[in-house]
Amino acid sequence: MSLREITARQLITAEGIIERPRLTINADGIITLIEPDAASASETTTIAPSFFDVHVHGAGGADVMDGSRAAIKRVGDFLAVHGVGHYLATTVTAPIGATLRTLEGIAYAIDAAARDCAGAKPVGIHLEGPFLSHAKRGVHPASEIQRPSIELFERFHAAASGHIKLMTIAPETEYAPELIAHASAQGVRVSIGHSDATASEARAGIRAGAASATHTFNAMRKLDHREPGIAGAVLDERDLYAELICDGIHVAPEFVRLWWHAKSETRAILVTDGISATGMPDGDYMLGALEVTVADGRCLLKSDLASGKQTLAGSVLTMDQAVANLQQFTGAPLSAATHAASRNPAQMLGMNTLAEIQVGQQASFNIFGPDGKLQRTMLRGREISR
Repeated sequence: MSLREITARQLITAEGIIERPRLTINADGIITLIEPDAASASETTTIAPSFFDVHVHGAGGADVMDGSRAAIKRVGDFLAVHGVGHYLATTVTAPIGATLRTLEGIAYAIDAAARDCAGAKPVGIHLEGPFLSHAKRGVHPASEIQRPSIELFERFHAAASGHIKLMTIAPETEYAPELIAHASAQGVRVSIGHSDATASEARAGIRAGAASATHTFNAMRKLDHREPGIAGAVLDERDLYAELICDGIHVAPEFVRLWWHAKSETRAILVTDGISATGMPDGDYMLGALEVTVADGRCLLKSDLASGKQTLAGSVLTMDQAVANLQQFTGAPLSAATHAASRNPAQMLGMNTLAEIQVGQQASFNIFGPDGKLQRTMLRGREISR
């Protein structure tokens, strides 16, 4: 049987750091041995788990709302080049019928990828909308926002063949706590966001079972020293996970540091909120049925530009850049930054094995240079061409 060996200066695992490791990988892409290797003393690289993006709408010119296997594959192929091994295909609010059709298509693509996938593997769906706040809907169309409903959620979950793993909801909306509790009982993690909630309303959602927060600070009531709002509650709740788009556009570096101090290495989750324009030239693109104009790294809702309003519509951030930005903005070590992009999202979803580098697991990991930048990616024992 053909064996491959990889050495490095450090191996970052979910449990800690292994110095001077040697990994042996068999022909099936399975790690068969991890052991110290004195011969790797001259190595300068670091191995860390592949990334897990739990909030991404598209990439490489493809949008997951297309619902086709080809679109999901194209997104996954692009993400893999930037170190992502797994992701949640993330929806945007749309008419109910269109959402149901999209969920059916994505579910089919997820099942197909489970059997055969060369790029980043879709392992579930993040339902972002329609149970959002009108006041903080962002680009989500007002006409399609729905009041939280267990019945409608069950229709979505059935159409998705049980593949909804994460759902964003505004906790202050009527019946939100009941839906949060119901979805959580079904094994779906709930993330609070797109919300104008007060701190007490946000905490009611957390008590009902919410596990995370969607793109912290964005599409949330602003922090106030007398009414902390949802953002203040998110930062204060020790056990709550919290996403952040670390592109320097959505959140200022000062607030990135505030988020990092509050959530630390164990509850901080990096996401891209990437759209179809990611990796593409500036121009006009689609986010679901919404037209978006992209220029100089900013994605703006096209319909608002005529009135001078600039509404951010996702990002063109890649996860390797998010990890690099986090190190730059906060001084976080590579080990902590990669945990925010791999271990933490996996643990939040109860999918811990997707962020593990262990004997018996598939060889899916990233290799970083001494500057903390991504050099190479291996997924399921196969090196990804950059």
